[in-house]
Amino acid sequence: MKQNKSESATIVGNPSSPFKGDKKRTYVSISFMLMGILFCVCLITSNLLETKVFRVYGDISLTCGFIIFPISYILNDCIAEVWGYRKARLIIWAGFLMNFFVVLMGAIACYLPALDPESDLAFRQTFMFAPQVTMASFIAFVIGSFLNAWVMSKMKLANRNKGHKNYYFSLRAIASTIVGESADSIIFFPLAFYIFPTIIEGAPKVPFEVLISLMVTQVIAKTLYEIVALPITIRVVNYVKKHEGTDVYDDDVSYNAFKIKEL
Repeated sequence: MKQNKSESATIVGNPSSPFKGDKKRTYVSISFMLMGILFCVCLITSNLLETKVFRVYGDISLTCGFIIFPISYILNDCIAEVWGYRKARLIIWAGFLMNFFVVLMGAIACYLPALDPESDLAFRQTFMFAPQVTMASFIAFVIGSFLNAWVMSKMKLANRNKGHKNYYFSLRAIASTIVGESADSIIFFPLAFYIFPTIIEGAPKVPFEVLISLMVTQVIAKTLYEIVALPITIRVVNYVKKHEGTDVYDDDVSYNAFKIKEL
């Protein structure tokens, strides 16, 4: 692949690695592949778990998707940190397409005639996502994930050569999660439960006050999730960097979300 002057990245890695320059940049390793697969699995699983809500304490409740969805942001952090924004961009769109595929197949399966109406009802409750919720989820995921990767990339460039790598990585991971999860919640909840229902059905699903509470609770809970998982995340990132012999800095990389072919 020919590299444009405006699309360059600095790869700090093991000098003995057989992959250098453009070959190193376009090479897809087993570690990257496994993280990409896990990223897609987390997205799909979280959507399936969103159909159940559990009580945390008092009036505070969360969807079961909370159990696994923040892991996708942690994986986004790891990929952007080790392989750079280009690879994160590829994985985000791959996750979007895999998620869309499962939703589409679930919708088709729901419309097929069932032998047992009772079991079909339970099946539909799991796989028949409301169109407005699905659309809101897709929009929020793409914007939130790209903001997360963008913050990781920009902060890494700003923190270059400052030492205390684990400390600055922790700051990047937490800041990117706050930005990404905030964008995800600010977009998803108003669209899914207020704007789309008002347009389609004439009334919102939840009061505005409850909507604000849901958004704030989600952002705080998911950020705390990231902080608790940080010791594991740091060890994984350091291990992968050492194992892969790479540490990408996104010098002059285009942050256009649609330049998928630029690896």
